[in-house]
Amino acid sequence: MSDDFDRGFDASVARSRGGGGDTMTDRQPEAATGGGHRRRPGRKRRLLKWTAIALSSTVLLSAAGLYIYVKVLDSNIHSEPLHSGGGPAPSTVAEKPASGGGTPINVLVIGSDSRDTSDDLSLGGSQTSVGGPPHADVEMLIHISADRTNASITSMPRDTWVKPYACQGKQLSHQNITDTLAYGPSCVVDTWESLTHIQIDHFVMLDFGGVVKMADAIGGVQVCTKQNVADYHVYTASDGVHEEGSHLVLPQGFHTIYGVQALEWLRTRHAFEDGTDIGRTHAQHLYLNSMIRKMKSANTLLDPGKLNGLAQAATSALTVDPSLKSIEAMSSLALDFNKVPASRVTTVTIPFDHMTEPGQSDPNNWVPTLNTDSDKVFSMIANDIPLDKGGSGGTSATPSSTPSPSAPPATSAPVDKARVRISVQNASVDGRGKQMTDHLVAAGFTSAVRDTSTVSGATQLSYPAADKAQAEAVAAALDLTPSVLKEDPSVTQLVLRVGSEWPSGYDYRTTLPQQGAMPTTAVTQNAGTDSNQCMDVYAPYVWKGTTPPNVPQPPGYQPYSTP
Repeated sequence: MSDDFDRGFDASVARSRGGGGDTMTDRQPEAATGGGHRRRPGRKRRLLKWTAIALSSTVLLSAAGLYIYVKVLDSNIHSEPLHSGGGPAPSTVAEKPASGGGTPINVLVIGSDSRDTSDDLSLGGSQTSVGGPPHADVEMLIHISADRTNASITSMPRDTWVKPYACQGKQLSHQNITDTLAYGPSCVVDTWESLTHIQIDHFVMLDFGGVVKMADAIGGVQVCTKQNVADYHVYTASDGVHEEGSHLVLPQGFHTIYGVQALEWLRTRHAFEDGTDIGRTHAQHLYLNSMIRKMKSANTLLDPGKLNGLAQAATSALTVDPSLKSIEAMSSLALDFNKVPASRVTTVTIPFDHMTEPGQSDPNNWVPTLNTDSDKVFSMIANDIPLDKGGSGGTSATPSSTPSPSAPPATSAPVDKARVRISVQNASVDGRGKQMTDHLVAAGFTSAVRDTSTVSGATQLSYPAADKAQAEAVAAALDLTPSVLKEDPSVTQLVLRVGSEWPSGYDYRTTLPQQGAMPTTAVTQNAGTDSNQCMDVYAPYVWKGTTPPNVPQPPGYQPYSTP
């Protein structure tokens, strides 16, 4: 403000206090206005200054209030470590930046069935499991491409039989992947990384109550069933009468579900498709795709009011890794996902084989196991290869580039290639072992020798712990991805197995899948184009007539609405 402004303000203060200077009696007449009235000197200036002070104060108070509000929201967020520690980190494919500088983002979403709160207990599940170890009923990996043109949501069925990572330094036996949550969300993350070789950047975990809060904050999601469904069953056993099922009740057709009923939809297992967990993952994808379409059509992430509602729900409902423990970080992640068109979001249930559940003799009691097709899906995600063919019509004006996976970084002094002992095995076409051995020798690895043993499997470079630097040198020469390297205490030198997927050439990158080349055994949906999908209901859970069965519901239940 000018000096004249300040002098006018000071003079007016002096007059109001009866001090020296102009007074009401000795003030000189001012030029008359059109109405003959005289203006008091400095009044306009005083008004401007007080207005400026008021506006400045309002802005400062608003900023302070917003800062405090955000900090309060941040303090609501619970966090736990991303990794469990206690052992070497799982081998993952190095993330490759896009040409614009962005890197892929991988977020593991974990749905916990914990019943340690009264709210969670009232929303369903066994009354006897209170205080027991939680299970990961939902495990989905959200992948956002480096250039933000495409994304995927990949589910692994909860009962998938896996060898967990050595969480917290403990060697764990084979088990259903759902059970790894008993060792904390970091154990689920590390197990996923060890199985898929995908570098996971964040995790988000929510329980029953969290699902309800988020569903209500969104304002309902439209779903559809082909038949009337009631996922509720009462049976009598030696220890009494028991209830089974999610309590979901819906007539056939399209309906918008809210809060508790959304949780029931996401938990429904026996009533969809063949009555297994596979049907549940498909129903979860249908819900997520519908939610994505709704949020994009309503510009939820660009509307401050709607975003505030989501923020309040999220901060009180989620457990995240430390790097996501702020509104700013979660908003940034949401905005990154929002850049991807709905037509470029692919949901997929991984391919799997069937295995009779250990301890069971009936082959109908089976569990999913990972196979080469699931490995192919994981490889596409790890290397940021789009799972779709470029959106609607199979083409895209700006398809995501397929980045070259980086070789593992060197961890020690330069390696003397001539001193690296490598045994080359052939699990590929005839003569491939000799080709690769000759290539390595020509590249300076003159101690490479061919092993004529009969072997099978995918490409793998095994090495003893002491020879890690040598393995990395070989990996760099052949452009091997980190997922191919395996520390193996049973070997005394490097062993390169050339797999069936690498029949020619010396650049391993050429073996990676092409964009959209998904295995036919993978069940996929598209968030943008699959808006008319409806779930099949397993026959025993279809109710007849027009009056739905009377199924007990928990507090806070809001029934569906029909568009």
